[in-house]
Amino acid sequence: MTQQTRANGSLRHLLTLEGLGRPQLEALLARAQKFVKPVGEPPVQAQSLAGVTVANMFTEPSTRTRVSFELAAKRLGADVVNLEVQLSSRVKGESMLDTIYTLEACHVDVFVIRDAESGVPGLVAANVKPHVSVLSAGEAHVSHPTQGLLDALTILQAKNRFDGLKVAIVGDVRHSRVARSAWHVLTALGVGEIRVVAPRGLMPEAGEFIGCERFTSIEGGIAGVDVVMMLRIQKERMAAAQIPDADRYFAKYGLSAERLARAKPDAIVMHPQPMNRGIEIASDVADGPQSVIRDQVRNGVAVRMAVLEAVIEGRG
Repeated sequence: MTQQTRANGSLRHLLTLEGLGRPQLEALLARAQKFVKPVGEPPVQAQSLAGVTVANMFTEPSTRTRVSFELAAKRLGADVVNLEVQLSSRVKGESMLDTIYTLEACHVDVFVIRDAESGVPGLVAANVKPHVSVLSAGEAHVSHPTQGLLDALTILQAKNRFDGLKVAIVGDVRHSRVARSAWHVLTALGVGEIRVVAPRGLMPEAGEFIGCERFTSIEGGIAGVDVVMMLRIQKERMAAAQIPDADRYFAKYGLSAERLARAKPDAIVMHPQPMNRGIEIASDVADGPQSVIRDQVRNGVAVRMAVLEAVIEGRG
């Protein structure tokens, strides 16, 4: 694994939340909270990234993550360039590293990378110049560290603690980078109990999610929990779950108001989006009073501002 911190202990890259300690994670969340403003108020603007250039390189579709990274960088005063890599250098036969070296020569300081192949952000981080940082915006099924941080921040805002909480992660856990990053960050932050709820065909391998109790029933899995974290189900994954169509998936695993009533009365509902309404979550739950899904979106910009500021500040 590529070293994510500098010799002085500051964060240089953010490729995964695995291995980051509680103090470092809490410091990032505290920094992010300073950037949170209620919707309708002017967003925080700063110049801590003035003179810094950020390149967003996305090789698979994204709306929320790409836009929030762009807004985060611009609100801190950075110059931003967005590249859809699959439409440019890769099509021309140029390697990813050749593209990186070209952009380094154009004074890019931070690469934000989303790629469907595992290992790409780490490969880039291992080959950039010492002053350059690499941030993962989602790596295959492996990790999505800023999503994990924004999920943690959303839980902290709603519950004001991590210790003693019960969290259920529900859906296609086997293929979910969101679930893996949530497990890493919530475990490190001291969440009391994390449950994995999924059809048998979508359960993670036995060696993953160590310490999590596993449920194949959503009713049992969310009973008495403080947080219900729903995951998106892709239709092509339903066969692995031995569920033939969307209606039957919702009938067995969808979060309805009736099922949510099994959680604690003040439980919050989360979803990384995009949502399949009526498949993994009912609209009245997604838009209901226990939903913090829009808070997650707002917190995404704040978390990405915090990470960008931290990696540049740490250069000294």
